[in-house]
Amino acid sequence: MNCAIGRLGFGVRLAASCWALAALAAPAAAQDLAITGGTVHTVSGDVLEGATVLIRDGRIVEVARDIDLPAGISLVDATGRVVTPGLFDVTTSIGLVEVGAVSSTVDGQMQGDPVRAAFDVVDGLNPRSVLIPVNRAGGLTTALAAPSGGLIAGQAAVIDLAGTSVDEMVVRAGAAMMANFSAAAAGGARGAVSLRLREVLDDARFWRDNRAAFNAGRSRDVSASRLDLEALGPVLTGEMPLIVSVHRASDIEAVLRIAADYGLDLVIAGGSEAWMVADRIADAEVPVIVKPLTNNPGGFDRLGARFDNAALLYAAGVDVIIGSFTSHNARYLTLEAGNAVRFGLPWEMALRAATLAPAEALGLAAEYGSLEAGKVGNVVVWSGDPFELSSRAETVVIRGRVTSLDNRQRGLLRRYRELDDERPAFKETGP
Repeated sequence: MNCAIGRLGFGVRLAASCWALAALAAPAAAQDLAITGGTVHTVSGDVLEGATVLIRDGRIVEVARDIDLPAGISLVDATGRVVTPGLFDVTTSIGLVEVGAVSSTVDGQMQGDPVRAAFDVVDGLNPRSVLIPVNRAGGLTTALAAPSGGLIAGQAAVIDLAGTSVDEMVVRAGAAMMANFSAAAAGGARGAVSLRLREVLDDARFWRDNRAAFNAGRSRDVSASRLDLEALGPVLTGEMPLIVSVHRASDIEAVLRIAADYGLDLVIAGGSEAWMVADRIADAEVPVIVKPLTNNPGGFDRLGARFDNAALLYAAGVDVIIGSFTSHNARYLTLEAGNAVRFGLPWEMALRAATLAPAEALGLAAEYGSLEAGKVGNVVVWSGDPFELSSRAETVVIRGRVTSLDNRQRGLLRRYRELDDERPAFKETGP
């Protein structure tokens, strides 16, 4: 039985959203909404049976078992269902790619210099991307649209998977700086990657402290453009996290040293061999974004990949984040989380790793990631355990509004189910 949605006439209000601010306002047409009767996993607190999530003007105002509902409020009946925060994937390029093999549809990668810190993906976002509705139908409500390539790929943006314009979609521009630590990133050797990254950070610090002399032409040469050095300023102050794609255990140690030397807010992405240095990562209080279904040696830097990486990191005290590491199928985040549970990560921690943990890593935990009063109303009602393959997202609420679950894949399914029965059946012919 699908969740019933009843509109009883409660008025909606228009509100403006400004993507430059972390404190997100409710979008136009946000509903006053009550999701009633479900098993509510708040993530930040208790699991509440038969509880209600009350949303007004796009924000959660109360989560409790007994709530006096205003007359005429829109209702979602979640009786017998599981209610969670919307899923948050920080390993995508949603809105920046349509067909990976067609360069004209790929806007998440800037060619040329390996240092591209000033590259900001926001102006390349496509709010009408076909990837948005198909992933939203899988319970994904928020994502990090990230650039790729080079040593420093550029600045990623947090987006909600709803809205008809970039301004409506973007939660925070410049949400994180993306970087890569591998032999191919710069110079062809790991030592060269470390050298180049340190050089750029040193130059960014120098430029920040000697801007007037630089602009007057009275300073030494630097290794990156003025725009790139300026863009790295928030990274040096810790205001913008640096997400580094790195896999080999020794490479992770090198990145930890760099982060400590420069006082960076580091997040490790990939971390196939992170379990080998879990204690060092935990001591540095660095979150790790993992893909739990990675156990094959995809390269010589991943020979130690194993299915229980997430569980071992969690046992060592590392804050684990689960990512899909894909854009077209980011909805498989639930599959990744379910397999993390299969290999030892507690269920509650897997849900946290796909909701609150990514919000915390990006400094958005005051707005996203759990079902609490004051937070943005991103909520999913599931037919059952969201990490079971047989479960599906029945209702997806983004910023307090019930969103459509229709998408291109469902449209194609309907198209081919409704073919004219009188058309001749296909007959296979032999040689």
